[in-house]
This record gives sequence, structure tokens and C-alpha cells, in this order.
Amino acid sequence: MAEGSPGRGPTGEQGDDEQGREPAEISYAEYLHPARPRILRHRPRVRFPVERHSVAQDGPADGANPAYVEWLRSQSMLADANEISRQFSGQGTMWQNPFASPGPRNAVDTASVWFTAYPISFITRPGESFLAALGDEELWKAFAAIGIEAVHTGPVKRAGGIAGWQYTPSVDGHFDRISTQIDPAFGDESEFRAMCGMATWYGGTIIDDVVPGHTGKGADFRLAEMKVGDYPGIYHMVEIDPEDWEHLPDVPTGRDSVNIDTSTEDWLAKAGYIIGRLQRVIFYAEGVKETNWSVTRPITGPDGVPRRWVYLHYFKDGQPSINWLDPSFAGMRMVIGDVLHSLADLGSGGLRLDANGFLGVEKSTEGSPAWSEGHPLSEAANQLIGSMVRKVGGFTFQELNLTIDDIRITSEAGADLSYDFINRPAYQHAFATGDTEFLRLTLRSSLELGVDPASLVHALQNHDELTYELVHWATGHQNDVYPYKGEEITGAELAESVRGDLIERLTGPDHPYNLIFTTNGIACTTATIIAAVLGFTELDAIDDGPDRDRIRRAHLLLAMFNALQPGVFALSGWDLCGMLTLPPEDIAELLEGGDTRWIHRAAHDLMGVAPRARKSDAGMPRGRSLYGSIPDQLDDETSFVRQLQAILAVRSHYGIATSTQIDIPDVSHKGMLVLVHQLGDPAQLQLTVLNFADEPIAGTVRSEALPPGGQIRDMFTNEPFGTVDDLRSFAVGIEAHHGMSLLVRAPDADPPEA
Repeated sequence: MAEGSPGRGPTGEQGDDEQGREPAEISYAEYLHPARPRILRHRPRVRFPVERHSVAQDGPADGANPAYVEWLRSQSMLADANEISRQFSGQGTMWQNPFASPGPRNAVDTASVWFTAYPISFITRPGESFLAALGDEELWKAFAAIGIEAVHTGPVKRAGGIAGWQYTPSVDGHFDRISTQIDPAFGDESEFRAMCGMATWYGGTIIDDVVPGHTGKGADFRLAEMKVGDYPGIYHMVEIDPEDWEHLPDVPTGRDSVNIDTSTEDWLAKAGYIIGRLQRVIFYAEGVKETNWSVTRPITGPDGVPRRWVYLHYFKDGQPSINWLDPSFAGMRMVIGDVLHSLADLGSGGLRLDANGFLGVEKSTEGSPAWSEGHPLSEAANQLIGSMVRKVGGFTFQELNLTIDDIRITSEAGADLSYDFINRPAYQHAFATGDTEFLRLTLRSSLELGVDPASLVHALQNHDELTYELVHWATGHQNDVYPYKGEEITGAELAESVRGDLIERLTGPDHPYNLIFTTNGIACTTATIIAAVLGFTELDAIDDGPDRDRIRRAHLLLAMFNALQPGVFALSGWDLCGMLTLPPEDIAELLEGGDTRWIHRAAHDLMGVAPRARKSDAGMPRGRSLYGSIPDQLDDETSFVRQLQAILAVRSHYGIATSTQIDIPDVSHKGMLVLVHQLGDPAQLQLTVLNFADEPIAGTVRSEALPPGGQIRDMFTNEPFGTVDDLRSFAVGIEAHHGMSLLVRAPDADPPEA
């Protein structure tokens, strides 16, 4: 809603001049950004917010102290889940929305352009919390002007662990949740609700997170170690008979668990305790994480019995995995309660399902790894979560870095949207090599295997690495044969080739500012990927003139690829500000554990509110911004934000987000990419034509979908561009790292309205 418009403001107060106001003449901005329809889905709300209990901290922090056990209960997610879930049982509000089938296009209609925040990297005004900053009206005015319709907050609930009476820090960027409470480092629940209200006032949506695969080592895990109530049923954890403790490694002083080696894993599997090795070890690091299992130190519960447990963790040892098929269903109850809290209490409109492809695990035949990926239990669990979210009027998206087949299967009944792990490494590869062959293969494979691009979240940078695992080709289709660079090669060979290209061109001595992250990918920002491809060996060598302009131009090319196709387009503050990676010596302590991703999580001042701040409130050092703050960029017609605004205006006006991708044609130059989309008007096609090469190209666009005689217009200028010839083709010329969006109308169609 424009400033000064009639109606209710963010506080719900009625404007004094609502009656008798004449409608204003429609502006150019309103023409390209029409008012979004109101959300029609019923949104049940809690009758009473979750009650926060205060329990005195008194005495030793062990199972023999009833006060300590009661304090842990008061902090546990399962206890909160039980309380909030009871408010919805037996209520008619739970039956007002369809929920069985995912609705990707409904989700895209709700919000098709997302800003993805990362709390610990967000610089705010002195004394202002992260959530208060995200609820700031000036920020939402700027987002509305740019065309951003939703904010994904990132994980803001308390995470990390509990040691004794004390909370311990997160070991994975707050993706090790231990509470339904907002982490005080980011604000409080009232600020979260106010942020949701401000978003709604500006036609936007807030997207929160739920982590269905694991928790941190908080109250729920500590109660599970003590074998209190249903708490052990939350986790994949097994109590080891004291007679077998001799086979377990000692836990070093100062630690609460230790990763077991492969020989111990094998012994425990043969002894019938665990299912043994899994299909892969994520974050593998010799001497740190060699298996997916860790063992606890002896813990004594309220019953006076000391116990040691072996527990599963797909990721770090501080992230114990949730058991979705324990007879108590405690893990399921805990997760669903967290879902209801975010949507029906705090006011979020959507949820990201983090690492939700690892919710089922099963013992396989002798000698084979346990079935841990693509398991039917994961599909069932995702169906339950997705259905519950839809029941209360929200939507979900999943981060599922598995095969395209698995993404299709889980999308049939689970989350509404999926993160685009398919094409993200491919478009980076196209840019790094100036060759779109692999990108065209990934786009076509997605269509052929039934994954609609409109169901995907196409993103620039996020908090994670540029992944190059290429799971579809490296694992699920490793023996299939694909044509590539004039040869027939296997999927495994294809993945190895692409991975090698990315490592060679983006990392190494010539590009020391980008670092390899374990076996998963590369730690980098979008701007430093571009810097490496453009040949910069030092980030300090990048000037604020022609060098910055070249990086900005390439950044806009990558934005056009992601935005000018069906589905959600997502970008981060690191993109909007053009952030560079941090020097490793500035964050040496964070890098000690081998997690190089911290270099690309530089603190940034999105709105220019604290120009003298050298770090965020969470302590992340401020990085170098090539583009500047959003307000400064909105005042500069040549800035990244202003040019992005034009791209998003075209996307919105022509309905590209909900169009249908119908062809990825062959191209006449290896650096060219052409995407053909059917718009809502059957007589109109939209073509995204991009040049990934660092040189001007001239060639021909040809597609069987193009109608001979079709009239072509440039969507950005609305100027005539040409006519489709009888061979269903037309000529184009594109400057280096540039792109265009073209409208093609059938020759017998009615002319567009002026």
C-alpha cells in the first residue's frame, strides 16, 4: 500500500480521511506492480500464547536434583508442543482449508520474490534488535518499491545446547533449535508479531523455519539422556548395556560426547544396537566426524541409574536426529507443536523445512549401508508437516539436496515448494565456464522428470555454500549415460567434471578469497564468484568504478536467470549490498572447526542505519559492500537495486512467476541460454535470452514453440524487436553478461492494450 493511502495502518487504526476520498490516477509503479490479492485461506490463531514458565535454578545440575529436572521440562520444546497443540484439538478452525495436496502456484501467488535474512549478519541501529529491524516500516517501504514480497527471517528461535544451568552457543548457525522461544539475541515474540503485522500491511509475508530432522542439545536432549518420560523417544538414540561400555570410546574432558570410528560403528551394528553406516557421511572430516554416530558420557537420571547412549546425527554431533517412528511419537509431536507456534501464535505465513530429506532410516541387507535417503518415512513425515501447515493456512518450502526423482516424489504430497538445488550449481558453472551446456541439461532433466520450475525457489546467495555435490548425477544416476562436450559420459563422470571446473575456476591460489567447504561445495558470495571469473586475484584490487560495474552487470545477469522463469526468486542482503567474503584471519576462531562458510556470512548494513558499526550485534565482522545500502541505491538509477527493480517489475507485470516453462532450445552459441515460457494469455510467450559469455555474441533463437510471423517486443522498453520467421527463429545480438526478456505474440492474436 502506498504511503498516505486510506485504510488501516500497521497498528490497525482507522484513517481519519477514509470516507469520501476519490481514487487516485494509477501510477506507472502500480501498473507494473498491481495490488496483490488478499490471502483467502483461513488462518486459525491460538487463543492464548504459549505460557513461559519461570522455574528457580537451585542446586546441582544433575538428574538427582528435582529442581534441575523441572527446569529442563520448563525449557523443553515437547512441553511447549503439548500445551499449544491442545488449543487446536476439537476446533472447527482446523477444518477450513484444503491440505492434502501441495499448492506450489498458490504459494508463488502469495509471495514470489523473497528476501532471505541471516540474523547474525544483520547490522541494526544501536540498541535495535534484529526482529525490530526487520519490522521497520522504512525497510518494508523499500522492499515494496523494489518488488520484494516476503522475508525469510532465517532461524531465530533459541538454538545450541544446555550445559548444566547454562545455555551454550549454536554449532550450526541456529539450525540446532532447542526451544520454541525467540532467542533474546534477535528480539522477542512481541517484535516477531509486530514484524508480521508490518509485512501484512505492505502486502507481504513472513517465512519462518522449522527443523524436522534434528534439534540441538537442549532441554529435550538432556532429559532424554536422563531417560525422563517420553524424551528418549524424540531421538534416534540407543541405550548401551554397561557390560558393553568397554567397546565405546572415552569422552574427552570438557566434552559431552565423541564421534565413534568405523570399527566401533561396525561392532555396535553387529551387536544389534544400531543400524550401522549410512549412505554417506555429511560434513565428513577425519578425526572429527568419521561416522554419523556419537556416544555420550555416562549420565545419571532421576532413577539413579547411569546410562550411556549412542545417537544418530546426520550433521554435527550437536544436532541429534529426530526419530519420526518411535512408538511415543514424541518427535512428531514436538515438531508439529513448533509448527503451530510459528504459524498460529507468532503469525508467520510460511515455513522452511530444513534438511527434511533425512527423516527416515532403516537397516539394509548385510554389508549394505542403511537406507537413509529417499526413504518412504521421509515422504510420510513431510506429508504430515506440509498438510498441517496447509491446514492452518500457510505454505512450506523444503531444502532437499537429493535427486530430481526424490524432489518430485516428496513434492507430490509434502512441501509446496522446493529449493532449486538442481540448477543452482549449473548456472554458476555456466557463468564460470561461459558455456551453458550443463545448465541446459539440468533444466531439461527437471522438466523431463516432472519437476515444474514453478515449484522451485530459484536463489542467488544464501547462508550456505555453493553446493557442488550434484547428487542427482553423482549418486542416483551415476551409471546413466549423458551426452556432454561431444562425448557420452556417465552421471558420475559428469558430476566430477563439473565439480572440477568449479574448483579450478573459483578457488585456489589465484582466488584465495573463495574456500572449499568439506566435500559439499565452495564458500563464496555471488560477488566473489564473479570476481574470480573476471580474473581478480585480490579483492582489494576491485575499484569502485569500472571493476564494480562489471561485477554488478554479471550479478544482474544471474538475477535475470533466477527471476525471469517460473517459481520463487530469492536473494539475500549479501546480494543486495554486493558483499565480498571476509578475510579468514578476521574470523580465525570461527574457522577452527573447519567450517569455511563463515567467510561468506559477512555482516552488512542493509538500510545504512549504522555506518560506523564494524560488526553486527552477534559479533560478525562487517564486510566490504560494493553496492552500498538500499536507500543509497534507490537514489541511483544505475545501481544494482534500481536495475533489479526493473527486472522484478517485468516479472510481476507479465506474470512470469506463474508461467509455464515449455522449451529449453538448443542455442547457436555456447554462452547463450534461452528459456521459453507460456504466459497466462495463450497467445503470448515470454523468452528469457541470456549471454553467459564474457564477450558479445550474435546468434539465432529457434524453438518449435515460436509461431511463424509472431511479433516480438522488448519487455523492458516495450519497443518492437522483430518478427519470428518461417523457420520459427529470429536473430539476436547480446553484449557480454547481458540478457533480455522478450514478448512474442501469435500473428493472429489481438494487439496488446496500450
